[in-house]
Amino acid sequence: MARPQMLKLPDVLSEIGMSRTAFYRMRARGQAPRLVKLPNGHLRVRRSDLDDWLNNLDAPAY
Repeated sequence: MARPQMLKLPDVLSEIGMSRTAFYRMRARGQAPRLVKLPNGHLRVRRSDLDDWLNNLDAPAY
């Protein structure tokens, strides 16, 4: 079984076009993809969690 791809937070922020501050505000409201804290203290986002989050955004842009 393959390990899930883990993305660094700067890579996630670049992909979604969001500042770190805005991301953490969304995280505080429970509206951001789940972060995984590694034993060394670094933060990662699973690719599958980011893709699920992007696919389930509620507000379509018309």
